[in-house]
Amino acid sequence: MSLEELYRYLYWRMDPEDERAVLRFWRIVEVFEKLKNKGLIPDKPRILDICAGTGIAGVAMAKAAGAKALTVLDAREEDLKKVEKWVEIADLDLKPRIVVGDAKEVAKLVGEHDVALLWGLTMPHFDAFDAVKLFRNVALTLSNDGVFLLEELDRVYGVFYQTGYKDMLIETKTDEYTLLSVHEGYDQIRGVFKRTYYKLPGFEKVSEQEHRLWDLASQLALGSVFFKEHRLISRTEHGVNGVSHIIYLKGPRRKIAEELGDEDAL
Repeated sequence: MSLEELYRYLYWRMDPEDERAVLRFWRIVEVFEKLKNKGLIPDKPRILDICAGTGIAGVAMAKAAGAKALTVLDAREEDLKKVEKWVEIADLDLKPRIVVGDAKEVAKLVGEHDVALLWGLTMPHFDAFDAVKLFRNVALTLSNDGVFLLEELDRVYGVFYQTGYKDMLIETKTDEYTLLSVHEGYDQIRGVFKRTYYKLPGFEKVSEQEHRLWDLASQLALGSVFFKEHRLISRTEHGVNGVSHIIYLKGPRRKIAEELGDEDAL
């Protein structure tokens, strides 16, 4: 069962027709403008938005940094088609390149870029080994002083300490339906929790998914292998409501990425 099927019911504010998503868009623009004013983002970059969804973050970066090129990549083609609407909202004279494909193979799918984004708390889709492939491919895609930005949070602290892991959890509730997930197991080798999603009323099975509950430290440590600079820009530091912590990685270690082939990152 596909992730696309799940996203029909698991609401995420990225649809340009949703006023709340538009508000989120301008908040993302604001945080990127702050990073640019601090010299953390290059001027007029070539932007690569990975796991882009509708391209909300990629267009926001294009608006803030005056991008000369934008590539949006996702496995879900239907969502990618909405990127043009975000370009219209941002009032940009820009034609995004749409790529349907696997983020773990992004270096094979696109050319060189200056800024790569993984926005919207996306890392749970990647197990421990997939994450190595992802970071390696991003490092191979970026220019020498390229920047990789991830919007993320600490799920070890947030889920296991602050909230507590739930065997059954309501994920989304609307006037029409409720989406809940049920714990089904844990893979100790890959480090992923297995959950099945159901739609109520009717207890209709929607999707089976596997998620890794990443903490921030592990992502920073992995980033330090493939990038020369790594730091955390916390919510408190950037001060934009509605935007989570930002993992900032700069300067890909291309030699390491080249030496570690895909067959080694298993």
